[in-house]
Amino acid sequence: MHLGGDVIIRSKDIITILNIDAKESSSITDTYLKEEEKRKTKTVISADYIKSIVVTNEEIYYSPVSSLTLNRRALGKAIIDMHLEKEDEVDP
Repeated sequence: MHLGGDVIIRSKDIITILNIDAKESSSITDTYLKEEEKRKTKTVISADYIKSIVVTNEEIYYSPVSSLTLNRRALGKAIIDMHLEKEDEVDP
């Protein structure tokens, strides 16, 4: 899944996709992200413009792509994967 810039990750590695406002408006989310940043690599794709935060098992990405767009991409990929799995079950 394309996160912006030159960054592409596997959608199955995503734990959560957050709107940047969630970090700023929720102390619980802010604390969670600070703890995750201690354990994981932090990648800022575009320091000038951050719209979303993508958390994976290994890394936290600060992306210029909106969380809504990223969620749509992830959902589209999941639907395609389910369709392909069904096709594999039907093919002999």
